[in-house]
Amino acid sequence: MSDPETKPEDVPTFEDEYLDSVATRLMYHYDLDRDRTVDGRRFELYGEMHVLHERHAVHPKLTFAHHEATEYVFATRIDRPTVAAFERFEALGDRLAEEWIDADEDHYSTDFTFVAVATELPEPLREFLASYENRTLLKYGYFGHYEINLVCVVPGRETSVASANADVEQAFRIWEPIVPEEPSRLDRFLNWLSR
Repeated sequence: MSDPETKPEDVPTFEDEYLDSVATRLMYHYDLDRDRTVDGRRFELYGEMHVLHERHAVHPKLTFAHHEATEYVFATRIDRPTVAAFERFEALGDRLAEEWIDADEDHYSTDFTFVAVATELPEPLREFLASYENRTLLKYGYFGHYEINLVCVVPGRETSVASANADVEQAFRIWEPIVPEEPSRLDRFLNWLSR
């Protein structure tokens, strides 16, 4: 387990050494909780991140271009995961989108990421997750979108597979350092223009 002295008081300590290491990686960006039950399903690790982006004109009180983005991470242990188990996660994500999203012109995106920590990764599941994508536009995109991401990780074999946009997978690959992506020249130029 991670050293409790390095964690802020509001970050939970997990009895599970692996999830405790993951929480140490996530704690800087997510509000974390343990043993969260959602729609009758228990998740050992739950994380929530909210981002508000807005532009200021002349003075900080004069704002425009409000955009809100939220990501929820749900992680649980499943010894032998199946495609059917991940299809149930997908159905749960669709239900949560209906209940949790306040779809309006300020909403940009909401991501629901479901992670199964497993002891094996069957080939049919690997194929399913590698090709999985689920993005739903709200009001034809006027109210943003929501996305469901799926990840299966097998720490004992140091392997994982994730849907295309499941960026949080990197935090669950504790056997590898987190390497920030270097911005390309175009990214640096666009960032300079947006200042």
